[in-house]
Amino acid sequence: MFRHAQLESVKAWVADPAHAALPLHARVQRALRQLILDGAIDVGRPLPASRALARSLAVSRDTVEAAYGQLHAEGFIERRVGSGSFVSERVRRRRTAARRAGPAPLAAALSRRGAALFRDGGVRDFLAPRAFAPGLPETRQFPLQTWERLQRQVLREHGSAALLHSPPQGMEALRQAIADYVNLERGARATPGRVLVLTSSQQALALCASVLLDAGDRIFIEDPAYHGARRAFEAAGLECVPVPVDADGMRVQQLHEAAPARAVFLTPSHQFPTGATLALDRRLAVIEWARRHGAWIIEDDYDSEFHYAGKPTACVQGLDPHERTIYIGTFTKSLFPGLRIGYMLLPPALVEPMTVARTLLDGHSAPVPQLTLARFIEGGHFGAHVRAMRQLYGERRDLLARLVGRHLGGYLQPRVPAGGMQMPCLLTRAIPEARAVDAARRAGIDLLGLGGLYAGEADQSGFLMGFAAHAPDELEAAVRTLAGVLRGLER
Repeated sequence: MFRHAQLESVKAWVADPAHAALPLHARVQRALRQLILDGAIDVGRPLPASRALARSLAVSRDTVEAAYGQLHAEGFIERRVGSGSFVSERVRRRRTAARRAGPAPLAAALSRRGAALFRDGGVRDFLAPRAFAPGLPETRQFPLQTWERLQRQVLREHGSAALLHSPPQGMEALRQAIADYVNLERGARATPGRVLVLTSSQQALALCASVLLDAGDRIFIEDPAYHGARRAFEAAGLECVPVPVDADGMRVQQLHEAAPARAVFLTPSHQFPTGATLALDRRLAVIEWARRHGAWIIEDDYDSEFHYAGKPTACVQGLDPHERTIYIGTFTKSLFPGLRIGYMLLPPALVEPMTVARTLLDGHSAPVPQLTLARFIEGGHFGAHVRAMRQLYGERRDLLARLVGRHLGGYLQPRVPAGGMQMPCLLTRAIPEARAVDAARRAGIDLLGLGGLYAGEADQSGFLMGFAAHAPDELEAAVRTLAGVLRGLER
């Protein structure tokens, strides 16, 4: 017979707000199915008559009949004319097989690559603009009304066609706008046909790792380096060979002295995380190295728009006459993270292979944001917004440097960058970096530890402190909070 505890369990499952989106008959069916799977109703045992269960649950008999019908269709119960409904013998076989198999350990269920991906922990985005999360732009001053107006124009002009798939390479209007922009502002050698629109720079890195290199291949990478790049390359089975960084960027001479590699990864405009700019002679040297070895240069220009002293240096791609450079850009930093639009500027020979490979990932980027962004760029709104943010971020960078000196001078030494959206600050006391990062997180502050960005033993410890997304009063409050955190770690 159906016991009181079983009936109460069904009532609780049906009334649970987490299941409210399900139709009533589906809630009853799934509650009964769970009791059967758990063994609370044994094989061969009868279920209550539909009329009696309906009365106990205060639902219609049709609701219970629909639930029983689904359980029967799935093989959980048998229905015998004149006798009622009983838990099926098939359930016993399913339970026996499950007991014999035992729980499958997670590691055994994953491929070697899958286990490595899981072990490395992926790349953690800072979802909310808590101080001092790096890489987050100021979104409260984004011209939303302009964006909304342009999006309405797109929908009026394109109608339902804007709801279809985008070409996997990206909408032509946006590829034209991107090519015009990087040619003018970054000194690139771009045409619309060489632009591949993606969802993010992280997707671009994953494509480079899988399309250009094989597992076991060597790739030179800055040390310290952007953790998302290192993890993307390691997940693809590549051997990341660290090359030290100094005040002029990667020590490119070491590429010529080391055993050959298939590629090199650079953040030349603002090295992540040090903020160094790759010197011109080193840019030319890395281009010559790539030509000589038939290697690829992967140039991540993630926040080049924000340069605070003079004009930014021309991108490596624009200096490379040998077509060995893949240029990666993103609008996540310059506009807003939720846009999810990045791009690659490719050598002609790579456009088709990269586009085909992209179709195996997510196929395409949404057309409406692409077309809206194209108009935003063409209308001069993108340039105006970047100029406004460049001034704002420069002021916030200078303020953070002053606040660190005033309130954290005994703990941190700021390294004021010439550009970018975050400032490296070096620990000057023997406070464990990881403990400080954890303590700060508990206090509502997000810090990215510098030590964890090195391939081996860290040359420096400290934090990468984002300043772009935080108003002056927010920066000051956060600095004072961090000072209290660091003082507490010394006690």
